[in-house]
Amino acid sequence: MAATGAGVRSRPRAALPALCATQITSWGIVYYAFPVLNSRITADTGWSPAFTTAAFSGALLVSALAGIPIGRILDRRGPRTVMTTGSILAVLALLTIAAAPNLPVFTAGWLLAGVAMAATFYHPAFAALTRWWGEDRVRALTIVTLAGGLASTVFAPLTAALAEHFTWRTTYLILAGILALVTIPTHALALRAPWPPAPPPPPPQGIAPGPAVERSRPFLLLAAALTLSGFAMYAVVIGLVPLLTERGATTTEAAWVLGLGGAGQTLGRTLYATLARRTSTTARTAALITAGGATTAALALVPGPLPLLALIAVLAGTVRGNLTLLQATAVTDRWGTTHYGRLSGLLSAPASIAAALAPFAGAALAGTVGYPALFLALATLSLAAAAISLGATPHAARSRA
Repeated sequence: MAATGAGVRSRPRAALPALCATQITSWGIVYYAFPVLNSRITADTGWSPAFTTAAFSGALLVSALAGIPIGRILDRRGPRTVMTTGSILAVLALLTIAAAPNLPVFTAGWLLAGVAMAATFYHPAFAALTRWWGEDRVRALTIVTLAGGLASTVFAPLTAALAEHFTWRTTYLILAGILALVTIPTHALALRAPWPPAPPPPPPQGIAPGPAVERSRPFLLLAAALTLSGFAMYAVVIGLVPLLTERGATTTEAAWVLGLGGAGQTLGRTLYATLARRTSTTARTAALITAGGATTAALALVPGPLPLLALIAVLAGTVRGNLTLLQATAVTDRWGTTHYGRLSGLLSAPASIAAALAPFAGAALAGTVGYPALFLALATLSLAAAAISLGATPHAARSRA
């Protein structure tokens, strides 16, 4: 039991609270600070918003590609070295971004940040909790994503407040200091427990975990659905602040709404375990992706007032929080835990690439048609993803349902 992560002796006591703290900090600083600061960056430097957003998209693209080999390393060696190294790289990336004298150096900083994202964001944390917590993994995953959902709630307003008193460069330097103090020692000290061997694969039922899984029709359809949904979801997150400022909100007010969406993510994740018990994997996937499309359409169609838009943002965050846990459990719900790191990396790679392209593509399209029309297009994309997801049920999962 302990060797497979199902026994309490295999669980480092400090790992779960440590990962909660580092997910809040890493996501809040490396990811959510950018949409708050981007308008100040472009105003101060004269760089095009399309180019600065493209640099950020490049980070997400690198993260998607780096996630595949990092997943294999996680399966073999565990999270401590990966996540500690990732934290160091993240701090170096932010220092590079803050000091960048020109757009190429700014872009290089973000590309380095992409490697750090792959090594510190949810994917390695999920791999650690899935192995260490075994059959109790849903509870552990829910707890860490509850904390991670507060990243924008904490750091979007904090970033906006810092930017009111300092330049964007100084703001990033302060945030880099916070990141270093919180994440580097925490990953190094709290993830020292022995890495238990992977449990054996379950008896074959339809498709067994292994090389055939990633070439199977259910896996490919699920990857397609999550890719389309991920593109829409991340384009909405990055586009929310400019949508709201276009409708008359100040940057600070828009940052608070983005932060409230993060609180919605936390609320949504408290509901996921109940939802998982009462629904099949396929029905849950289709319903959540559809709900994401509905909230995106609401943001497009409702012009105001700001409190109503904030409420919709909270609902959108609630759905987004559930979708995070849906992706975290997508592999284990269908194919078990044996090859979790590798299969999860392969499954999330196209979705992460789509998420990487979403900020740039969304900003470019919004510049032509406006943000309300962009959000309507994203809602349609989500509905298409929900339809595709209905075919992503392996034979084993069908028999269990």
